[in-house]
Amino acid sequence: MNVQLPSPGKRLRDAWAGAPIAIPGAFNPLVAKLAERIGFQAVYLSGGALSAGNGVPDIGLLTLTEFVQHAQLTAHATSLPVLCDADTGFGESLNVERTVRLFEAAGVAGIHLEDQEMPKRCGHLSGKSIVTPEVMAAKIRAAVAARRDPDFVIIARTDARGVTNFDDAVSRAKLYLDAGADAIFPEAMQDAGEFARFAKAVPCPLLANMTEFGKSPLIDVETLGRMGYRMILFPLTAFRAAMKAAEATLLDVFKNGTQMNSVPTMQTRAELYDVLGYAEYEERDRTYFG
Repeated sequence: MNVQLPSPGKRLRDAWAGAPIAIPGAFNPLVAKLAERIGFQAVYLSGGALSAGNGVPDIGLLTLTEFVQHAQLTAHATSLPVLCDADTGFGESLNVERTVRLFEAAGVAGIHLEDQEMPKRCGHLSGKSIVTPEVMAAKIRAAVAARRDPDFVIIARTDARGVTNFDDAVSRAKLYLDAGADAIFPEAMQDAGEFARFAKAVPCPLLANMTEFGKSPLIDVETLGRMGYRMILFPLTAFRAAMKAAEATLLDVFKNGTQMNSVPTMQTRAELYDVLGYAEYEERDRTYFG
């Protein structure tokens, strides 16, 4: 008998309701499988990692369909709920309707939308500009109206702290909650004190972004949880580590003409096949042929 699981959005809500959860960025579906095996309760599709992995900066160059295709592949590779970066919604309010419907149909748990103007920038870089609070609130209302599953998660991200000031970020967050957002993502808080002040000013499910080399300090999950944050993102942590390892390995091959020095640091063939479930595929194939 097939057991009907709760929807991805419901599973994500249940996960953060239990305790603060770390959500690692899964820059490809295999990393999502690894995260599930390790014991994480959700994974994240980062627009920054997706853009960089395709050789372009995170300035809104990839399309909605490219995001959704990658989201669908990730969601199909893991039973974990997948939270997705949806940038600015790929347009205005009517575009946001379609954005929500496509991501939801892809099988993900939810998305976050940001209040930047296009062309958007990485949240921890200078040169950003933001739309009016009313424009962003309209996008949130459109997103909420478009979802078919009421548990599909709509998170509003505000980049106001890095453009205007802290108080504007708080004011915008409250307006976005009134528009129907399920949670708030305050980007680029400057220090631990600001994270704590924001949580007190905006009591709702909150997401903290622990990206490296940015404007925010790196704070552990337990500390952020005590402040009031329920979801803690590590959006490019595995990506950055993997790219540094790839660079070192390629340099080794280029210098020495062999990969022998790097073999001890590699995932083995057996380890890879184990994560992929290769034996189970072969077993099913034999079963189908009787």
